[in-house]
Amino acid sequence: MTPIPVLPLVINCCMSAFGCIATLKLIPAFKDHFIAARLYGIDLNKLSKKQVPESQGVISGTVFLIILFCFIPVPYLSCFVGEECMGFPHDEFVQLIGALLAICCMIFLGFADDVLNLRWRHKLLLPTMASLPLLMVYFTNFGNTVIVVPKPFRILLGMHLDLGILYYVYMGMLAVFCTNAINILAGINGIESGQALFISGSIIIFNLLELSGDFHDDHVFSLYFMIPFFFTTLALFYHNWYPSSVFVGDTFCYFAGMTFAVVGILGHFSKTMLLFFIPQIINFVYSLPQLFHVVPCPRHRLPRLIPDTGKLGMSYSKFKRKDLSKLGDLILKVAETLQLMEVRRGQEGDDEFLECNNMTLINLVLKFLGPTHERNLTTIMLLIQVLGSVLAFGIRYHLVRLFYDV
Repeated sequence: MTPIPVLPLVINCCMSAFGCIATLKLIPAFKDHFIAARLYGIDLNKLSKKQVPESQGVISGTVFLIILFCFIPVPYLSCFVGEECMGFPHDEFVQLIGALLAICCMIFLGFADDVLNLRWRHKLLLPTMASLPLLMVYFTNFGNTVIVVPKPFRILLGMHLDLGILYYVYMGMLAVFCTNAINILAGINGIESGQALFISGSIIIFNLLELSGDFHDDHVFSLYFMIPFFFTTLALFYHNWYPSSVFVGDTFCYFAGMTFAVVGILGHFSKTMLLFFIPQIINFVYSLPQLFHVVPCPRHRLPRLIPDTGKLGMSYSKFKRKDLSKLGDLILKVAETLQLMEVRRGQEGDDEFLECNNMTLINLVLKFLGPTHERNLTTIMLLIQVLGSVLAFGIRYHLVRLFYDV
């Protein structure tokens, strides 16, 4: 077993701390530049309609890239100085460069989305394109598409199963899910940067726990990316917290999602990484009827401001009954019966109208709690993220024995 590279990790932490300070200073310094370029929005959950700079994820993403660009030679210092190098690790070097290329592409495409305001079908295509360098690196360095079959299915499928090209389809879909899962759980101050911060923190804890294992090299590689991401996101979260002085934009959601996909795929713990996305998976499943337009979906699904109290309540989608398909009608009836949705029915002239709350985890929380102040709502959502991570660790280190030999 190769020793843990303590010095590169310490240097990475120091560079990341400087990156955090730089991001803290750069975001307010560039606010006026973004507003002058008309990259700003209005906070719909506030009574004041001041201009708030958008796409600030491009600043934290740029600092993240600068940190890792400067860090590139650090893990290989023994090959540049001294006589300890037994041969340059070209496969590890290609892996690092390929990961940076995928993240860099995603930041560029995310910023293009913020500027051009692309449609949802394009949001699915962009991560797919950006993941191609990642998949090529996996193919050239590893190429392993064999998985260990969970215990309940071994009678049918055997101990191991070679997925072939389907494994690459899975990895591509993982990149698409990670980028969009953060993007659709949004709409209140601090939620996008906050959930990414806690997911990265959970991955760092998992990597540290696994450093004593047989695959510690994979987790060291993950730490090289997660530590700078955590510190730069921490600085962004400081400015994005209620009352938000900046918006992170789609740039950050794409950047964060691709970073998670990179470490999950090249670090060979994609299933564990998905466990840290439990709240995002719940939100995605709950949102499916609207995402696929089985139930009419408005452009914005963020909570609704109640001007009299300053609190946030559920937002609603209103549509004609005749515009709802039979499947959509069935979904609404089942969700209403299970107390997962509030459905209102009314008549306007000759048309029957339906009004249901938008299907997001934030609105579901508001359904159970009632109108809530935005700061408290963000805190509750982040507590749900923490509970999701606690559950993920419980599954990974205890319930996993029901499915795999560990």
